[in-house]
Amino acid sequence: MEPKRVSMADVAALAGVSGQTVSRVVNDSPRVDPATRARVEAAMRRLEYRPHRAARALRTGRTQTIGLVAATLATVGNSRMLQAVADAAASRGYALAVVTLGPSGAVGDAFEQLREQGVDGAIVLNEATRLAQDAVIPAGLALVVVDAPPDAAFGAARVGVIATDHAGGARAAIEHLLARGHARVHHIAGPEGSFAAAERERGWREALTTAGADIPDLVRGDWSSASGFCVARDLPADATAVFAANDQMALGALRALAESGRRVPDDVSVIGFDDIADSADYRPPLTTVRQDFDALGERALAMLVASIETGSATAPELMPAPLVVRASTRP
Repeated sequence: MEPKRVSMADVAALAGVSGQTVSRVVNDSPRVDPATRARVEAAMRRLEYRPHRAARALRTGRTQTIGLVAATLATVGNSRMLQAVADAAASRGYALAVVTLGPSGAVGDAFEQLREQGVDGAIVLNEATRLAQDAVIPAGLALVVVDAPPDAAFGAARVGVIATDHAGGARAAIEHLLARGHARVHHIAGPEGSFAAAERERGWREALTTAGADIPDLVRGDWSSASGFCVARDLPADATAVFAANDQMALGALRALAESGRRVPDDVSVIGFDDIADSADYRPPLTTVRQDFDALGERALAMLVASIETGSATAPELMPAPLVVRASTRP
């Protein structure tokens, strides 16, 4: 015989509260004091209670499902953001539906696909945010975009914006190199059309301009280590400092420099961006700018839930990007 499904009444009895209180905890209502919430959540875990999603949707008009739109999941940054958003959603009891754009880049189609799945709102990642500004956003769909200007117009009132301080992180990287006596800092930039790449380039230019330093011609990759390797071979032979727009391209640059007989950091200092999990194990360990993907995912999800519950977008947020100094830079 199939085991009896644990009910909300069972949770209420174990926690010593009313069924209405359990309902408020399940629906993440702010009208529950922290101690009571903790007691109810403990009872839910002990009984292995799982809210009935369809029944809750009938009661609240919400499916407790959110969408995530990404241009691609092949990049390290996007895959890490997906994991962060998925973890944050699960911790709040939300299911996650993921849509990638593919070659067409049709964000409008992605929104329609998510609306057909009945999502309460969606998070749009990185490169897809630029495309979303020109898309028709379905009425009633709450959105949070990751990496866009704080004043970006999306043609809808319920769009929240969260971004990493890419320009500030890049400035810190360049200032670090200039303070160590490097007169010029070459830049391996990310792809054109990327908000993050443009902001990191802006920080690089601003730091050099403020210092009165020469601004050399940049070279541009596509975020991959292979592209970093290819374009780093075009750097001048007298380059002593390189700022790569992400850690993957920095890895390619390390290989190109090694193959040309140039030692890092003795001959050339190299800085990346993102602080991916492997960067501390590069040879040498990579000085880089940390982008906190876990915090980005948690805050993006929190902003989206707040927008779903209140019916209005939250204020834009800018996440710090601190410099992490390791062995790939020296005077």
